[in-house]
Amino acid sequence: MAADARADARQDLLNLDQRGCEALAQAFGCKPFHGRNLFKWMHKHGVDDFDAMTDLPKAFRARLAAETHIPRLPVAAEKPSADGTVKWLLQLPEGQRVETVFIPEERRTTLCVSSQVGCALDCAFCATARQGFNRNLSTAEIIAQVRHAVRRIGRPPSNIVLMGMGEPLANFDAVVTATDIMRDDLAYMLSKYRVTLSTSGIVPNIYRLAEVSDIALAVSLHAPDNALRDELVPINRKYPLEELIPACRAYLRGDARRRITWEYVMLDGVNDSIAQAKALIRLLEGTPSKVNLIPFNPFPGSGFDTSPPERVDAFRQRLLRAGLVATTRKTRGDEIAAACGQLVGRVQDRRRRPAVAPQAVALRP
Repeated sequence: MAADARADARQDLLNLDQRGCEALAQAFGCKPFHGRNLFKWMHKHGVDDFDAMTDLPKAFRARLAAETHIPRLPVAAEKPSADGTVKWLLQLPEGQRVETVFIPEERRTTLCVSSQVGCALDCAFCATARQGFNRNLSTAEIIAQVRHAVRRIGRPPSNIVLMGMGEPLANFDAVVTATDIMRDDLAYMLSKYRVTLSTSGIVPNIYRLAEVSDIALAVSLHAPDNALRDELVPINRKYPLEELIPACRAYLRGDARRRITWEYVMLDGVNDSIAQAKALIRLLEGTPSKVNLIPFNPFPGSGFDTSPPERVDAFRQRLLRAGLVATTRKTRGDEIAAACGQLVGRVQDRRRRPAVAPQAVALRP
């Protein structure tokens, strides 16, 4: 597929969920079930060639070929890691690139996909944020990452996490449609518990998401109080913890099987003290929670260091004693810059902001 697919005037079929394909079939003079079959060919079978979609009417296939297309994102680079992690740098039509990471484990496989070209939220410890922000990805560009991974690994992943480049809730409509496709029985058949959206805390869109979806929710927390979180996660200045925590509780809607995953990057001397662990316990009281402690993955100019393993373990043990579910994420793919917070792609920053040095963050009490 040509790299200039975004300029193609034909309709991009990967933007359509199952209902969209049904509507397209009807608009082309066919039955809704022909649209469902088209959807199944694209996603469950991974077929791009309309002539190979043998249960579709010939006239429908001819129109599809003339008026629509199923683009692929060219691979600019593939970087395998010794631990089996693979990072793909995928080329967008206008010369930008986004990163997608496949993480194999003993009992599961996880695909980490991007939702934006860069990120506008400026989290202090994130390499993606340092690249700036250019635009949202379309539903098609999000799903194209999934289709690429399925082609390369030969099967759908068991889990998909929207934890790559970008803030998913800042690209609401495209992300919701993409997660609907991921869960569709005629596509990738993932459970709602196996599709996870990670947000820095855009509170109004957490409530919006609760109205249309029940996928798993992860929140980039990283601090137990507003003062520190304002510095680490600047969106907190607009949506502080007093608003974020109730929104997350409301999102669970009384489902006893669901809990919020709180992502907490461990920064040496910044957010890793036992006093801060106790503050985190108080903050999360009454919220079904899982705390995922993430050793910081350094990158040039970050201004932060990784908490020592013994301090990470002491922090975790304090959470466990309080009855919280707490895990320490195993760092995967760090030698290929595929670990949490390291994805950078290639971003032409459209915000025209001046380059600034990392701000100093207060040490822990």
